Amino acid sequence: MTKKLTITVSDEVYKTLHKRVGRRKISRFIDEMTREHFMEKQLDADYAEAAADEEREHEAKEWIESGVDEGLPDEDFSDWPGYPAR
Repeated sequence: MTKKLTITVSDEVYKTLHKRVGRRKISRFIDEMTREHFMEKQLDADYAEAAADEEREHEAKEWIESGVDEGLPDEDFSDWPGYPAR
C-alpha cells in the first residue's frame, strides 16, 4: 500500500533530484533512501533489544531445543532409484 505525501524542498534540492534521479522517479528514490536510512537502523535496534532480553532468549532456546528428537524417524532411502551407494 502506498500513501501520497506532499513535501517541501528547496529549489536547489529539487533541481538536483530532478537532474540526477529524473522526472517521475523522485518518489521512488525518496522511498528507497528512507528505507535504507531508517528501516535498517530500526531493524538493528530491534534485534539488539531482543538479544538483550535474557529471559526471552532463554525461552527461545528452550523452545528450539525442545523438539530435537521429536521429528520424523530417519528413513532408509537406499532402495530409491539413483540413490548413491555408500
